[in-house]
Amino acid sequence: MLITIGKALKPWGLKGEVKVQPITDFPERFRTLESVSLTSPAGKTIACAVQSVRYAGGVPYLLFQGYDTPEKAKAISGWLIQIPQEDALPLPEGQYYWFELIGMDVFTEAGEQLGTIVDVFETGSNDVYVMKHGKEEVYIPATAEVVKEIDRNEKRMVIHVMDGLME
Repeated sequence: MLITIGKALKPWGLKGEVKVQPITDFPERFRTLESVSLTSPAGKTIACAVQSVRYAGGVPYLLFQGYDTPEKAKAISGWLIQIPQEDALPLPEGQYYWFELIGMDVFTEAGEQLGTIVDVFETGSNDVYVMKHGKEEVYIPATAEVVKEIDRNEKRMVIHVMDGLME
């Protein structure tokens, strides 16, 4: 499985470098990339070597093998920059990658299965987990008050069902 760490924006300069929008909590991770998968908006994925990486104003600029002119680099504008899931950097205890949460079964503290996490999105204060509950979607705030346990290995989440949460 591939995880997205960035998006190729526009070519920059005469060498075909591509300005990158990081989609990661670790934008410095681009410094050590040797190869990535590039995925087009249409879903086509290609493997590509990274020839060089530089930062300007905190923004990464990558030069991909085979895309060494502005014209060639323009062809991958808008493509996602992805790496294998196993190359994801380890997170501190209590933090999770979204891909780890999607597909998790959700249970009450009493052990009743409620549904499955199908999406995650950010808000200003905390993430929100979207749970499919029958035909409904339920929004679960990712707070310690609601989310009591997450087990990566078992793909299982236990929540405290507050008043109004399931309505």
